[in-house]
Amino acid sequence: MQLAGNRFADTSAAFGNDLFTLPSFPAEIRAPAGTLPGVSSFQIQIADWDISTSGDRPDCMVAMNPAALRTNIADLRQGGTLIVNSEAFDERGLAKAGYEDSPLMDGSLNQYDLIEIPMNTITKEAVADKVSGRSVLRSRNFVALGFLAWLFQRPLEPILAWTENKFAKAPMVVAANVAALRAGYNFGITTETSRSIFQVKPASLPPGAYTSITGNTALAWGLIAASYCAKLPLYYGSYPITPASDILHELARHKRLGVRTFQAEDEIAAVGAAIGAAFGGNLAVTGSSGPGIALKSEAISLAFTAELPLVVVNVQRAGPSTGMPTKPEQTDLLFSLFGRHGESPLPVLACATPSDVVETTIEAARIALKYMTPVILLSDNHIANGSEPWRIPDTADLPDISVPFASAPNGAGGRFLPYLRDFNTFSRPWAIPGTKGLEHRIGGLEKENISGDISYNPDNHQLMTDSRAWKVANIANDIPALEVHGELDANLLVLGWGSSKGTMGAACRNLNREGYKVAYAHLRYLNPLPANLGDVLQSYKKVLIPELNTGQLRYVIRANFLKDAFGLNKVTGTPFYIGEIRDRILEVLES
Repeated sequence: MQLAGNRFADTSAAFGNDLFTLPSFPAEIRAPAGTLPGVSSFQIQIADWDISTSGDRPDCMVAMNPAALRTNIADLRQGGTLIVNSEAFDERGLAKAGYEDSPLMDGSLNQYDLIEIPMNTITKEAVADKVSGRSVLRSRNFVALGFLAWLFQRPLEPILAWTENKFAKAPMVVAANVAALRAGYNFGITTETSRSIFQVKPASLPPGAYTSITGNTALAWGLIAASYCAKLPLYYGSYPITPASDILHELARHKRLGVRTFQAEDEIAAVGAAIGAAFGGNLAVTGSSGPGIALKSEAISLAFTAELPLVVVNVQRAGPSTGMPTKPEQTDLLFSLFGRHGESPLPVLACATPSDVVETTIEAARIALKYMTPVILLSDNHIANGSEPWRIPDTADLPDISVPFASAPNGAGGRFLPYLRDFNTFSRPWAIPGTKGLEHRIGGLEKENISGDISYNPDNHQLMTDSRAWKVANIANDIPALEVHGELDANLLVLGWGSSKGTMGAACRNLNREGYKVAYAHLRYLNPLPANLGDVLQSYKKVLIPELNTGQLRYVIRANFLKDAFGLNKVTGTPFYIGEIRDRILEVLES
């Protein structure tokens, strides 16, 4: 279903629709087919206007077997179109899903526009002369995809082109999938199965070249763009982990762009190699998910005290421990802020949507390079695997984030002083090993201010601790002020971060149109926080913070600004629905 969903998304993007997707799949490599834990789903919202979520309740659902129906039917809106593979609802399939009687026969689906399609038979008839044996029914998803293309009036050409390219080395597979796709499309044409065809016109988006992009792909492209903007080679050291592995896979495809990737034997080796690359003058990055970031924490503290630029990508997943590795949460915020030994504050940024990831990634790299510090960049599984159209920028519009290397001694008598800080940024010079006259000590032992000699002096340790903390805190003067949207005279501010942006904004805009006084703002910078955040918070009587955790940003807001706030929190492994945020806003307004 992931393949079919992505193909429908890509053809809708080619058609000109705005879209947002929500893939959901089991953690197992090959989950038990036909069972409730084995259900894989792909939700997509398409529109002729600007959208920011995958939607709450679908208008149309395809259930390939009883387990898929049972898992997802509660989400389909009443009166929605329900398409089923009728031949999967046999005694064995029903038993796997826990049905005693067939829902196709007991009247429980009467509130939906039910379309029963014999997908097994259609597939066999379409591909019988092209493949044989168990391979025949593998094209069933293309039958469903073809029928959806007819139902939503999607062009087949993008799907056909992708199929021919993807399976170019297996011409019989190409022929089978193409035949199944056309058979599903023709089934819609030749049978009167539905009372309505969905007409979704192209969206009026700003002019430019667009592509449908997932968050992980966007993060990889953002790192490549950042290396271009910084005029530095990109080094990515990583150990495979769900849901961050696709970043490594995508970057490994772009060696011709100066990208160097290293799949290490473990998380500690991956971050250690990245720190070495930073010392050597690269734009150095390491990536993982929560469990891997925990293993990297000691080395991240080393990069902090050595004051080397490093981007640390954390694609959050439902935890703790292995948890639900293919489901989203925002539960690593406090860990990102405080999860290191010693006094080691780091800048923390969070991506909001797949199309926002490239810009946020470049910004994380800018801060790391300018301030000679590790930076944590938060994403999550919803962003990582979701997709939406992204307007490809002109390279001439990308910012210059390059910083100079130290090139000559900066002290008296031709001595190099590695901790003689810049007056404005408080960052130390970046001296590349092998540069004549710039030999200096590196490592985790405390250094003497200015000289960089190893020091155990108490007053010096206090000074260096304060200097590193002040350097990070001072970044607040180098980031944009928080922008507030919605009603100017509102009493309630809805404040979010990360992947809650789309649903939060949609809920607030809907309520504004209904006459409710609601304002909303979204945080990209989580440490340091925007300089005007305190004033913004104090200007509202009530503050509501929706987040996919048990209240971590709310804790930070209370601690920093003594501002009480309402929360909307859940850790179900699913993103927020617009309706959930809307209902909570109304509760807070009435409280």
